[in-house]
Amino acid sequence: MDINEIKDKVRTFLIDEMEIEPGKIADDARLKEDMGIDSLEVVDIVVLVDQEFGFKMKPEDFKDLKTFEQFCNFILSRVVA
Repeated sequence: MDINEIKDKVRTFLIDEMEIEPGKIADDARLKEDMGIDSLEVVDIVVLVDQEFGFKMKPEDFKDLKTFEQFCNFILSRVVA
């Protein structure tokens, strides 16, 4: 799986499950400030990552991830590891 496939999957679940407007999702978009992801939604995203990518992400992993691109790169590092 490459970074573009990961971005497509993440973009899809952010739009479908989290109801984030597609126009708000860009590589440099900030997860909290631009996309409006709050602490309750982080829990849902952690579950979606497990379902989509097959690894357990902890909510605290999300703390250091600021942008959509950082989030996708984090997933890539776990998927290829």
